[in-house]
Amino acid sequence: MKKIHKLGLSVLSGLLLFAAWPNSYLTLLIFIAFVPLLFVADHTKSPKELFGYTFITMLIWNTSTTWWLWNSTSVGAIAAIIANSLLMCLPWWGYSICKSKYPKPFSLVALGLFWLCFEYIHLNWELSWPWLTLGNVFASHPSYVQWYEYTGVGGGSLLVLYFNLVSYAFSHDLNKRRTKKVELIQLLILLFPIALTGIFNQNVLSNQEKNATNKNIIVVQPNIDPYQKFELSNANQQIDLLISLSKSSIDSNTQLIIWPETAMSVAEWQENITSNPYYQPIFEFAKQHPTITILSGIETFKNYGAVKETPTAHTSSSGMYYDAFNAAIAIKAGEPIQLYNKSKLVPGVESLPSFLRFMSPVFEQFGGSTGGYGKSTNSAVFKMAGTGIVSAPIICYESIYGEYVNSYVQQGANLLTIITNDGWWGNTPGHKQHLSYARLRAIETRRWVARSANTGISAIINDVGQIVEQQPWNKAAIIKYNIPLNNKITFYVKYGDYILLTGLLGTLLLALFFIYNFIKKRFI
Repeated sequence: MKKIHKLGLSVLSGLLLFAAWPNSYLTLLIFIAFVPLLFVADHTKSPKELFGYTFITMLIWNTSTTWWLWNSTSVGAIAAIIANSLLMCLPWWGYSICKSKYPKPFSLVALGLFWLCFEYIHLNWELSWPWLTLGNVFASHPSYVQWYEYTGVGGGSLLVLYFNLVSYAFSHDLNKRRTKKVELIQLLILLFPIALTGIFNQNVLSNQEKNATNKNIIVVQPNIDPYQKFELSNANQQIDLLISLSKSSIDSNTQLIIWPETAMSVAEWQENITSNPYYQPIFEFAKQHPTITILSGIETFKNYGAVKETPTAHTSSSGMYYDAFNAAIAIKAGEPIQLYNKSKLVPGVESLPSFLRFMSPVFEQFGGSTGGYGKSTNSAVFKMAGTGIVSAPIICYESIYGEYVNSYVQQGANLLTIITNDGWWGNTPGHKQHLSYARLRAIETRRWVARSANTGISAIINDVGQIVEQQPWNKAAIIKYNIPLNNKITFYVKYGDYILLTGLLGTLLLALFFIYNFIKKRFI
């Protein structure tokens, strides 16, 4: 195969991955998106050469689906896209080495394990950016993946890999003119998951249950410019807007009001929140409506005194150590405030991995984090006294982590409340993809989702991932809805990303097998 043909096939794979990604109507292209690249791999002997062709595919995929990061940070976007593209090449580099030493079927299975291993690590290490986890591809078509309550997105990744590898084997055998019997068997193997998925999804959707309730919640979308919302001169007007929008729809059955991420934008020491003069109208509003809880995003500080209690702690001019937090707060008259500090921070923007903290001045210069936000070590739920609501205060980026969202449900959360500020990216595919990913969390946990986004899209999502009500981008608005509560614990909530973990364990076993063979050939 000529280099120009290899280049063309590498580009084609990248374009197919882009064409399939949410919110596309061409999602099913994902099932053949890697096939052109597999043909390139089949005609490329050098791991280094295949790494180059694979990088072209991954760079096209990452750039075309996450270019909107540029609107928030240009240098950060370039760094994220290039770094993610390089990391995605590693499973293919492993495959190239493997296929030079072992039979093709074995090597293809190894590629699947390598990719699942990559996704598991990318969900759990300090530079985590799992936006393009393969299982996310079905986010805008939840009817395809009702079985995520058993597998999470790892099941979707496995299905995508399965189809691509079997499709490649099928087309490869067609080229070699295998018998019709072999071709028919392969075709049946290929179509079996589709039939199984269709039967399961139809059963779930036709038997959907709704627990009626006369209690409602209100989701507020204030539509405040994200680049002006932290200016102190605008704080009073912003709070007045949030309260005004909330008042416009409350009634005697309202139990919960949800404001977006950092809606309370006047940074304050956590112990002084209730006495902050800017926030007094909020506490007064809560007193006037004692049956209502306000859940909001808030910027806070925590004072450690003379002791540096965390690696992320900053030092003030007086030598005092403190952390800054992107947090969530629950306010109800007569009850202590509840606080949760965001745990899953955006790399480079909200945090720096420990091995990159020496680059803090560089990140600061280009709009990133210097020492990073402080963070919680685990999730926490908000219990709404007298309502039966146990809320999962999921802050922005955290909503793309299925296993982490599970941890809220394991603590009793019966409602997922996502608070976010997607306005940094402008009216681009970014905020639409983010909304779609929330639909997968609903399926995985079988919980309703109430999503408050500063500039949109705010939405109510039911427990099968359907958007039942939403407000458009760039509009001040509210949603009022009677949300059923659910205490079911799904298989995925219990066992988490076991499929991706299997990829990690499988890769480790293969590594041991390779090492054993190397030692055997070299020394025995």
